[in-house]
Amino acid sequence: MSMITARLDQYNNLATQPPFASCQILFVLQFVKFTVMETSNQVKATHKRIYLTRHAEAEHNVASDYSIHDAPLTHRGREQAKALHGATKDNIQQTAELLVSSAMRRPLSTMVIGYPHLRKRLENESKVIVLPQLQECGDLPCDTGSPREHLESNPEFSGLDFSLVTEDWTSKAGFYASTDEALKARARWNRRWLRSRPEREIVVVSHGDCLRYITQGYNTHEPWANAEVREYRFALETEEDKEGDAWLVPTGVIAREGGAKPTSSEL
Repeated sequence: MSMITARLDQYNNLATQPPFASCQILFVLQFVKFTVMETSNQVKATHKRIYLTRHAEAEHNVASDYSIHDAPLTHRGREQAKALHGATKDNIQQTAELLVSSAMRRPLSTMVIGYPHLRKRLENESKVIVLPQLQECGDLPCDTGSPREHLESNPEFSGLDFSLVTEDWTSKAGFYASTDEALKARARWNRRWLRSRPEREIVVVSHGDCLRYITQGYNTHEPWANAEVREYRFALETEEDKEGDAWLVPTGVIAREGGAKPTSSEL
């Protein structure tokens, strides 16, 4: 249990600093859970494959109108998601063991349209997860999610499990704040969460800025195309990762169906 103790001390130091102090107990409990899951995981971290997907084109991408709340896909974006299905139906949709999406409307629609075979194959096993921690980074209306009840009442999202979507997920405060410190911590949380999962191949649908923080640790403004899928692996085995950062290494591009439309951070 020495790894758990060391990591707990490290994470507890972070949790006592603003803006995390009010969430300290939750963070510590999550951290212990991750460490236990990672150390007991039967799949080596470096053997896992993570397929990160940016959502298809959304209304705010085209109009540069960042006041559109929880911006949905455009018609072209829905066509891009259909093309994404065509590009992945015979490869990662056949082999992936977990499908995860941000709880915002544009990645949810991208997942439903772009990965229908994978969703159908995994849904009965509770392997389709809506994860609010994968939401976009900014605090503008376009990057702010909708209440759970609104998502559950949307016919397109019928059947999805929103049990992990808590009331505070739209707050843009604390764990969900748009500060650089909070975004780095949330990106680390997402990497650790993915590494702690027992599945070998995981498909993720999220947002341009969120994916930049996850893959590079900060907002590099590196272009991510709409409906682009990149393959990653973990850089180190869990026991070798002394800092617990769970960094990812790129290994290839699976699909790219749209252009590199700007995110709200590129105003």
